Amino acid sequence: MTRPTSAAESELLALLTLRLTPGLGPRRTESLRRHFGSAASALAAPLTALREVPGLEAKTVAAIGTPGPREQAEAELHRAQVAGVTVLGRGLPGYPEALEALGDPPAVLWVRGELPELAAVPRAVSIVGTRGASPHARALTRALAADLARAGVTIVSGLARGIDTEAHRAAVEAGGLSLGVLGSAVNHIYPAENAGLARQLVLISEYPLGTGPAQHHFPARNRLIAALAAGVVVVEGELKSGSLITATHALECGRTVFAVPGRAGDPRAAGPHRLLREGAVLTETAGDVLAELGWGEGPAAPLPDLPPEQARVYAALGPPATLDDLRGATGLALAELQTALVMLQLLGRAEEVGGRWARR
Repeated sequence: MTRPTSAAESELLALLTLRLTPGLGPRRTESLRRHFGSAASALAAPLTALREVPGLEAKTVAAIGTPGPREQAEAELHRAQVAGVTVLGRGLPGYPEALEALGDPPAVLWVRGELPELAAVPRAVSIVGTRGASPHARALTRALAADLARAGVTIVSGLARGIDTEAHRAAVEAGGLSLGVLGSAVNHIYPAENAGLARQLVLISEYPLGTGPAQHHFPARNRLIAALAAGVVVVEGELKSGSLITATHALECGRTVFAVPGRAGDPRAAGPHRLLREGAVLTETAGDVLAELGWGEGPAAPLPDLPPEQARVYAALGPPATLDDLRGATGLALAELQTALVMLQLLGRAEEVGGRWARR
């Protein structure tokens, strides 16, 4: 007997079907959803009604509702379920509110791992920079990401070589949560040498499973890196670099841009220096970021030596918070969170008062 399908599942299938229909990008898919009230209604609409939607070419209209894209969508959802990957649709539960800051949020996202709640302005910071980073920039990135993670800030980056890798690794080693936004599918890690690191991150992509990296994917990926954080820190980057593209997207999203000054004459410092001349926040420590975003005047005290899950929870503790608050901040499942809190309580590092948890 076939299991009944919920309205949300039906709408997700419809959104994915539109996503896989030739000629439909994020903007056109959203136009259809808004015009007809839902993706499912758009798929069921007659050709005469579809022709009334502005911006659709005749061949795109003819492709909407044909069997091929729906069959592909059904197969993709099955593959995702088998792979332990979550598929999220815009306008449906779990989709990051932060992405609504974009002019063209993805209709569908693929997520590997437990994605925390990402509010309109999330407690997250993106750190980006060149692949060929200097030793000084690498060390500064590690300190910046670790201190932010210890202050309960989620670190977002693109899993590329260089600055991205340093930021992800430092955040994880500090017991924090880090999101890797990919220019390939979440089951196709690029570069391959970061496969081990990727297993410690929450991975996000707007590309179907099996999609490999492509040059045009990365500028699109950069807009997600910008929107998923309250601010973007550019550590090193040349004038024509992905880092500056990310900074531009951040400004368009109303996010704060931070830049780390570099050595005069070094091409890798040219990008941050331009951003500083244009009004970016001069950044040398995590305290600069936290103060500018109103999250405190400096990083929290160094974490005690704790197992990773306990360290993550301890970093997220500050003002008294509910279990739901802490789940969103840490990305942990409820059972894992409760276990970590009990252990911290036994160690004398956390306390529960009136159903809320705080550091002790």
